[in-house]
Amino acid sequence: MTTASTQDYADQSIEQGSQSFAAAARLFDKETRQDVTKLYAWCRYCDDVVDGQVLGHGTVVSPHSQQQRLAELTEKTLAALEGGPVKHPAFAGLRDIAQHHELPRALPLAHLEGFRADVEHRRYQTLPDLMVYCYGVAGVVGIMMADIMGVRDPAVLDRACDLGLAFQLTNISRDIVEDAENGRIYVPLDWLDEASIPVDEVAASQHRDALASVARRLVQAAEPYYASAQVGIGALPFRSRLAIATALYVYRAIGQEVVKRGARAWDERVSTSTLQKSGFALKGLVKTLKPRSQIAKRRDETLWKRPKI
Repeated sequence: MTTASTQDYADQSIEQGSQSFAAAARLFDKETRQDVTKLYAWCRYCDDVVDGQVLGHGTVVSPHSQQQRLAELTEKTLAALEGGPVKHPAFAGLRDIAQHHELPRALPLAHLEGFRADVEHRRYQTLPDLMVYCYGVAGVVGIMMADIMGVRDPAVLDRACDLGLAFQLTNISRDIVEDAENGRIYVPLDWLDEASIPVDEVAASQHRDALASVARRLVQAAEPYYASAQVGIGALPFRSRLAIATALYVYRAIGQEVVKRGARAWDERVSTSTLQKSGFALKGLVKTLKPRSQIAKRRDETLWKRPKI
């Protein structure tokens, strides 16, 4: 498989799979952008295979169970990390990243373990329980992205993980109803109990007001992680700072819009417009031009801590 076809696949994957992150990714320098999009494409592909979807939508009929599909993904991922032959461009891209960067194999495997939680239909009693899931599906992706940008300082990797956690909490708030309709509950069950929402009625329209209060708690829970991540952005190379700051502002705005809409937050999917993304890019540029943050600033000890790899 040619490098061009692998990169074409990655570019198409991010453009079709995430308009929010695709807009920010254009701000990376060329080499970093190529590797970031390849990592996104592998993550997106694995997620789709486990869920039986294409780019997060629809249903793909498979003769294999989710457990079998996850096992196959793990086998192909290990082959890619070891530099072996691969057939699909998603794994060719991961192989390229593993060869170009000091990517610990434990990180991609931790991401696949995050998908195992979905395969096993796990639910989460408390917010700390949910954060373990958020780490596997998003926090570890933030760490891998930072690795691609040349970060090796564990303190900065902590901040990169925090950004992934914040992104995932925002996504959960936006997608509560859609996820529930597909049989997935990510909201802490304790919070549903406190809001008097039966777990099998999360998507029911009569609970929208109560659900809005739950979504607000998720968005509020994301805020200290966004704040922590902003400190880490200062340690990144210039173009990476610009891209990540823009992504932060875009995703944070999605959560704020969920809160603003209240009970109407799920009438249609919350997103940001092209004009808004341009504004966030400008805001990201302003932040990038400011003096670089001091990573020595102590991380909030009350925040969830990632496992050490």
